[in-house]
Amino acid sequence: MQEYPLCVWLFSVPVWEGGQYEGDDTTRFETLRLAMELGVDYVDIELKVADKFMSFISGHKPEKCKLIVSSHNYEYTPSCEEITNLVARIQAVGADIVKVATTAKDIVDVSRMFQVMVHCQVPMIGLVMSERGLMSRVLAPKFGGYLTFGILNATKTSASGQPTVEDLLNIYNIKCIGPDTKVLGLIANPVKQSKSPILHNKCLQSIGYNAVYLPLLGDNLASFLETYSSPDFSGFSCSLPFKVDAVQCCDEHDPVAKSIGAINTIIRRPDGKLVGYNTDYIGAISAIEDGIGGPGSKDAASSPLAGRLVVVVGAGGAGKAIAYGAKEKGARVVIANRTYEKAVSLANAIGGQALRLEDLETFRPEEGMILANATSLGMYPNVDGTPIPKKALGFYDVVFDAVYAPKVTRLLREAEECGVKVVSGVEMFIRQAMGQFERFTGGIEAPECLMREIAAKYT
Repeated sequence: MQEYPLCVWLFSVPVWEGGQYEGDDTTRFETLRLAMELGVDYVDIELKVADKFMSFISGHKPEKCKLIVSSHNYEYTPSCEEITNLVARIQAVGADIVKVATTAKDIVDVSRMFQVMVHCQVPMIGLVMSERGLMSRVLAPKFGGYLTFGILNATKTSASGQPTVEDLLNIYNIKCIGPDTKVLGLIANPVKQSKSPILHNKCLQSIGYNAVYLPLLGDNLASFLETYSSPDFSGFSCSLPFKVDAVQCCDEHDPVAKSIGAINTIIRRPDGKLVGYNTDYIGAISAIEDGIGGPGSKDAASSPLAGRLVVVVGAGGAGKAIAYGAKEKGARVVIANRTYEKAVSLANAIGGQALRLEDLETFRPEEGMILANATSLGMYPNVDGTPIPKKALGFYDVVFDAVYAPKVTRLLREAEECGVKVVSGVEMFIRQAMGQFERFTGGIEAPECLMREIAAKYT
């Protein structure tokens, strides 16, 4: 596969184009002309002053030097027709390479840039700024982009949503991305705290599988799946807040996922049909079983959860998966949730009991209970959150937290301080990812040892 080049060139963006240069055009033009004479490969000039710059250099430039003419839209991403017309205007001023940068208000906005790029007859750089536009930068080589941008220092960005050069090379393996590369990713909101892109990309690279896994900051799951309907967008992880919505978005469902009423894995078959799966319940339940003191089995009577009282905090997608899994293993299940009606609904569905979240402060019907947090409380960046007061943690024998970023949450730290056995969400993260990996790759066994090495390093 041909490697996709990363390039460095000279450009100085004025304040009126969203940059930091505050000087006059003549000084800037002199600098750019000197750079051209000294042999720089690329010079980048804004469309608004491109004619003026061409007059300044009398239309002459070294043959080796390529002129990039750029346009930046910091408000939104125009229609395909408007972008196409803009490309024609840029080409008309004498650009060797067209550069268009827009802003994503929604992740579906990026699709318009991809549509223009893939059909463009001239060399084009097409970038969509903001975190929602990240995939425009990573997938540039897939859709015919001439090059992409990466920053050297994560603390010094020139535009929002820019990945570092290190991430482009080492996480996304951008030099090997091409037209046939499959696109996988995590659809969530928020998403930047997730370690899934590191985990999956490293594992995909280890087996030579031609795919890239992206963090996809979404606002509407159905809209995303409808917009990116190409077979190349072949599989997705779903996290907060889309696990329940995913049930309605899929054409078919694995029986377990249908019973749970939540999906964390979507596979697009070659015929375009979307199939939903749930690997959360196996990941969480097996981790809790091992934490209690021994692996379980498919036989509920043999599970260390059998007959135990499991208190699940949260009635969303993860809560449904854990509640279902615990019930299948013979546990008695209590659902506690901030919205009591949702707790009642889930409790009724699995034959359990419902509590208000504040009731956990005094809830102690018996000894030896197990607590499972399936909410985002305590997740980065809100690391001070916890679903239950510390004084109530002593009621439990085992505390599990589905949150894995940070690895040691406030809940787990306080439980340990109370002398309670804890189970980290990292275990669930690894185990559910193993199931997803096998779905994404059509049955290739997940490299568990590598996954554990990566999780240990990055979580």
